[in-house]
Amino acid sequence: MNTILIVEDNTDVNLMLAEALADDGYVVKSVYTGTDGIAEMKDHSYDLILLDIMLPYKSGDEILKEVRMFSDVPVIIISAKDMVGTKIDLLKIGADDYITKPFDLGEVVARVESNIRRSQRQTKKNKVYRYKDLVLDDSIKRVDLGNDEVELTVKEYSILELLLKYPGKVFTKANLYETVWRDDYLGDDNAVKTHISNLRSKLKKVNPSEDYIETVWGLGYRLFKS
Repeated sequence: MNTILIVEDNTDVNLMLAEALADDGYVVKSVYTGTDGIAEMKDHSYDLILLDIMLPYKSGDEILKEVRMFSDVPVIIISAKDMVGTKIDLLKIGADDYITKPFDLGEVVARVESNIRRSQRQTKKNKVYRYKDLVLDDSIKRVDLGNDEVELTVKEYSILELLLKYPGKVFTKANLYETVWRDDYLGDDNAVKTHISNLRSKLKKVNPSEDYIETVWGLGYRLFKS
């Protein structure tokens, strides 16, 4: 089931969008400020973002620039600004679509469906992830470092794939365990720590001069920021 994040400070508009999308079968999360919006995007994965421009604390264009540093999630801008120049600028910095207020709810739902479908088709086509000299080809389940193939266990591969899919995102041990092991996290760190340690060792053995996985103390793990 596809998940949608609505970042819109007008309570009535947010509720109206949420109800229309929920009625169409989507799982919807609503937030009302720019800071809450970007925090939600960093902490959780969504299939599409509906993003207002005029938001408290952090504007929609600032959020769009920031989210494009760590995610390719489709973003539809919803704004009262109808100037062509504004639309062009937002599309250039990473928006996938633009809807002007006042809008037709049926059109919004149709555009959400269209953008998710396009994104999922592209994801199926492009299953090669690159970071530094590391290449993960998900279509053949292979990881290469430079000219060498890295032999990983299923769990190690899944952890690395998750980190590569969302560069810049910090994954807690609970995030990793529940996603990779597909089970409830009960507070036992050993499984995640052991697999992260083994994964690091295998990468370091092939290329001792590079770091790939960073520990963010007190939070979790992410790709190493170069």
